[in-house]
Amino acid sequence: MYDLITVDFNNEKSMVSGRELHEALEVKTKYSDWFKRMCEYGFNEETDFKTCFSNLGSKLHGGQNKADHQLTISMAKEICMLQRNEKGKKFRQYFIAIEEMWNSPEMIMKRALQIANGNIETLMIENAAQQQQIAELRPKASYYDIVLNCKDLLPISTIAKDFGWSAARLNSYLHEKGVQYKQSDIWLLYQKYAENGYTSTKTHIYDGLDGNTHSKVHTYWTQSGRLFIYELLKADRILPLIEKSKKEQ
Repeated sequence: MYDLITVDFNNEKSMVSGRELHEALEVKTKYSDWFKRMCEYGFNEETDFKTCFSNLGSKLHGGQNKADHQLTISMAKEICMLQRNEKGKKFRQYFIAIEEMWNSPEMIMKRALQIANGNIETLMIENAAQQQQIAELRPKASYYDIVLNCKDLLPISTIAKDFGWSAARLNSYLHEKGVQYKQSDIWLLYQKYAENGYTSTKTHIYDGLDGNTHSKVHTYWTQSGRLFIYELLKADRILPLIEKSKKEQ
């Protein structure tokens, strides 16, 4: 019974293609006209269905992309009732079985675990970034720090260039020195350095390939942090290019 029509279980709700249901029910009316008539029974977009475009292959439409609709199982079940024939009855029973399976305690627990596992890493990254942001907003110890903090923020790549290094090399050096650690793809300071005003984080908003809006945190260095890195490297006898030039003159 569970091969009558494809059901998409990758959403918050299980969904089925309107065009596939239209064909499976052997409706003679053109799909666009039929679907418009079905919507007159009170179905609403976003609540009961979503409009999409699918390449349905040469079998049905010459391989062209056609307007389709992802229907909730509830909507699909009601549409089957409206057909008032054996096909409609058969598919209605099928969708009832799908609903019972989808809402079983086992499936509910499985979906909850999938959501939890997907969110744990995101929550850890957000928490670590928030802790650093809180530390950065605390009052600085001296006027000197306040003045330096008012100047331009710098990406690590700019500071690395002062020494003829790449950003990756300087990030690795700071990691080896116990200054910072990497959480996913974000460099964050260890707690003993996070409160010294060395960094400031910025959140960038961007549109993802999935069509949703996402955010990403980037770490920038203050002028105070730049001096800290300078002193750290200088202690290891690593000087910026400008000081090397002066010594060679």
